Amino acid sequence: MSIPTPTSRKVPSHRAETYKPGATIGDWRPEDEAFWQSTGRRVAQRNLWVSIPALMLGFVVWQVWSVTVVKLNDVGFAFSASQLFWLTAVPGITGGTFRILYTFIGPNFGERKFTAFSTLILVAPMLWLGFALQDTGTPYWELVLIAAVCGIGGANFASSMANIGFFFPKREKGSANGLNGGLGNLGVSVVQLVAPLVVTAAVLGAPAGGPQHDAKENTDIWLQNGAFLWVPLLVVMALLAWFLMNDLRVAAAPFSQQKIIFKRKHNWLMTWLYVGTFGSFIGFAAGLPLLIKNNFEAQGYQATTYAWLGPFVGALMRWGGGWLSDKMGGARVTMLSFVGMAASLVVVIFALPHPGDQGSFWTFFIGFLAAFAFSGLGNGSTFRQIPVIFREQHMREAEGKGPEAQAAALKQSEMEAGAVTGFSSAIAAYGFFFIPAMFAAMAVTHAMWLFIGFYATCLAVCWWFYARKGAEAPS
Repeated sequence: MSIPTPTSRKVPSHRAETYKPGATIGDWRPEDEAFWQSTGRRVAQRNLWVSIPALMLGFVVWQVWSVTVVKLNDVGFAFSASQLFWLTAVPGITGGTFRILYTFIGPNFGERKFTAFSTLILVAPMLWLGFALQDTGTPYWELVLIAAVCGIGGANFASSMANIGFFFPKREKGSANGLNGGLGNLGVSVVQLVAPLVVTAAVLGAPAGGPQHDAKENTDIWLQNGAFLWVPLLVVMALLAWFLMNDLRVAAAPFSQQKIIFKRKHNWLMTWLYVGTFGSFIGFAAGLPLLIKNNFEAQGYQATTYAWLGPFVGALMRWGGGWLSDKMGGARVTMLSFVGMAASLVVVIFALPHPGDQGSFWTFFIGFLAAFAFSGLGNGSTFRQIPVIFREQHMREAEGKGPEAQAAALKQSEMEAGAVTGFSSAIAAYGFFFIPAMFAAMAVTHAMWLFIGFYATCLAVCWWFYARKGAEAPS
């Protein structure tokens, strides 16, 4: 549908100062090509490239337990496999719950201020975790509480993704959201790669405390370094967000306006699809280290060596999913994602150890890498679908009603798309809890067959509503 844009308007020179770092922006017209080329692109890119590392650190805090649990028993804690899976799962509860809150209060609060605040408060759980890990007498309930507080780091995604889309025109939303979400998701790989390295030496010096003895490797390690390392980075990133990002008045909307999304059918349908893509990505990322440890460590394969590669592939493919969706349509890419994830998990199931068969680590691992890759594609494509669906529906309703009605419809669609983006990410974040919890409560193979069945329902929903000829909301 053709949407009129005021391409002939000039950016008033007296407004130039309002686009400086740290300013609140009132006049924002990314669909106006003249404005976009002269001012918008530069400002949007600056906000994007500050948002990405801030979001990455949020994922680091959210996922720090997925790698921390691998070494707990080796340094003197005594927890069962089920208890360790629960420690990796608990951050998913708070992450998902706080995402719901962040979805609606972040943009209204002002994304510059909210990014700085939500990044800075993550210093507290990292300090708490670092001190708790130095005492093997720390009770299990306290570690569970720390894990819950660390989960708040995952909530930053909702406000960040709900906000960043406002900065970019329709044709670039997929790529921008893919970069923000994909590179932000890299925080999962970063913590799973870096934390095991920094715990092997006193790289943070005396202030970080003394070593623990790793009875399994018969060596000293500094487990607390995996938490303390991120504290100065969080402080620096909070300051950069405060001084370099911008608040957009157009992104602000009270909950009384945003709550309309709960009456929108496509909010619930796209949430269902995003649970399938991102819920899988974040749940597999949380559970993979312990799956490797429990099933293949006896064969010489270390979780800390391999686990980070899965979320790394998935995060990079998220950008690819956004870019590919801008070229060929989000619904097609989303369908490809679910078919690919289902096929990948079949490979994983048959590669796991069975009675009388020690399994095949490399088949298992390659299958999981493929599952991560396809989940990343789907993460990018679903977030490209959301703004397209709401934009086209609102503009169709405003067709023939004049420029003012179309402008109002466009603004409403942007607000609803932002809220849906945040809300769907909040519900999908519970995959962080449910997938490790299912691994703790039932046989891993049984859980994976359930995932495959769920992907079949997602595939049917995507095809019927968004991909087939004559679909209600082609996207």
